[in-house]
Amino acid sequence: MPKSKTAVANHNDANIHERRKADHIRINLEEDVNFNKLTNGLENYFFMHQALPEIDLANVITTTSLFGQQLNTPLLISSMTGGTAEASIINRTLAEAAQEIGMAMGLGSQRAAIEDSNLADTYHVRQVAPDILLFANIGAVQLNYGYGLEQCRRAVDMCEADALILHFNALQEAVQPEGDGNFANLLGKVEQICRDLSVPVIAKEVGWGFAEETARHLANAGVAAIDVAGAGGTSWSQVEMYRAPTARHARVAGAFIDWGIPTAVSIQYCRRATPNLPIIASGGIRNGIDVAKCIALGANLVGFAGEFLRAADQNGTAGVIELAETITNELRVAMFCAGAETLEHLGHTPLHTSYF
Repeated sequence: MPKSKTAVANHNDANIHERRKADHIRINLEEDVNFNKLTNGLENYFFMHQALPEIDLANVITTTSLFGQQLNTPLLISSMTGGTAEASIINRTLAEAAQEIGMAMGLGSQRAAIEDSNLADTYHVRQVAPDILLFANIGAVQLNYGYGLEQCRRAVDMCEADALILHFNALQEAVQPEGDGNFANLLGKVEQICRDLSVPVIAKEVGWGFAEETARHLANAGVAAIDVAGAGGTSWSQVEMYRAPTARHARVAGAFIDWGIPTAVSIQYCRRATPNLPIIASGGIRNGIDVAKCIALGANLVGFAGEFLRAADQNGTAGVIELAETITNELRVAMFCAGAETLEHLGHTPLHTSYF
């Protein structure tokens, strides 16, 4: 019996999503997708060195909690991938490391698996990471393209997630030839998902940051946390430039190489707008000193993406564990030299922009 037109269309859509996911992995590993001049802004801040910190390094602790779950480190493996055979291996590698370290992990967009259930296995990581704080992930704009509570529940149930990320990627959608650009009247639909879904909803940018007003709107809509995902790390408009099918598409995408709100600025915007919400900092974070600065600026959790992806690709689970332990050690030393024994204390430690 021949397939219906709807079934064929869904299959073709799933193939497009799968190819796009494979392109994203390849480009991030092989091409320069960094911002040109725009940075994450953290270089503008420093801790006043404490030569007499009056604490024991052995007593500096990096434990924290989010959504009632204890974490050994404030690190998050940020959302990256899924929907392909290669992505399945990467996700399991990352999840094994997250389980070993005791850190949180976000999965890449699950739209591919919602369109084609055969791809759901690429997001199944609970068998190797039963205890981690795990985030499911759907593009917020899909709420304007037929998605609703059912699809959000499917994403959460698919991977047994503790929370759902709704990611906001307006610029990426705008420069994709196949992008979905209708972001009109989206906030009310976000509010409905926040109200009706049984797990917390996290609003996440993908590399250009949230402005203060946007963060306030999202908080009023009921999101449980905000991931600023500011500018200064991976530029997804550059990623799309490398995927561009024509010279015109490439030029338009490439024009936005330095667009966005630096991570350090977006953290402060979001903290002012949402003083009581957990803030996740991501976007160009390089080491444990950056992590410490993000927490001092108001973040509760700090995400890395490209660094963990490259570690997984080059050295597997052991490489991701080594990187996470190294970053956490850098964080502990930064806390010690800033005189902060706990992350709560670090959050109240002043950062400086001048020695005078």
